[in-house]
Amino acid sequence: MQLNTLSMVHEFLKQHVAPGAFCIDATAGKGRDTALLCRLAGDTGRVLAFDIQEKAVTQTKALLAAEGLAADVILDSHAHMERYAAPETADCVVFNFGRLPGGDPSVFTQVKSSVAAIDAGLRLLKHGGVMAIALYYGKENGYTERDAVLEHLKTLDDHRFSVLCCDWANRRNDPPMPIFIWKER
Repeated sequence: MQLNTLSMVHEFLKQHVAPGAFCIDATAGKGRDTALLCRLAGDTGRVLAFDIQEKAVTQTKALLAAEGLAADVILDSHAHMERYAAPETADCVVFNFGRLPGGDPSVFTQVKSSVAAIDAGLRLLKHGGVMAIALYYGKENGYTERDAVLEHLKTLDDHRFSVLCCDWANRRNDPPMPIFIWKER
């Protein structure tokens, strides 16, 4: 197994998502996290996936169909996820901040909606629920979102949430950061 941000996030999800879980992929992209959540939650679970790009929604639906999986894939901003789920009902929320691989490099997640989406996701998490974030930065989208997200996470109540932000000390070229959040029971 290649140790990288994606593999760390996927291992975290495998440890925390059980059959019957309600999961949200807040940034569907190509659908890989959505598919993993569907497999982990199983037939008795529920998965919602969001993206603002039609191409991402189409790719995610195609991947799910090819793998015989089902999720509600929604063309909408991750900041609006509370329109589709009730507070404290989600077992897991996943984000990949940055841009769609192979997509338009001028379209990427933005500070305002990303911070709002994190807060929405935290409100949707049930006690004992988890959030995983792959924070891509640099290149076209720069460092503004990374810095704002990290600063925002520092403000979360440490009696309600545990936040672990990981940094690759010896990897070059702005490697994405894995971030893990637990909503305390």
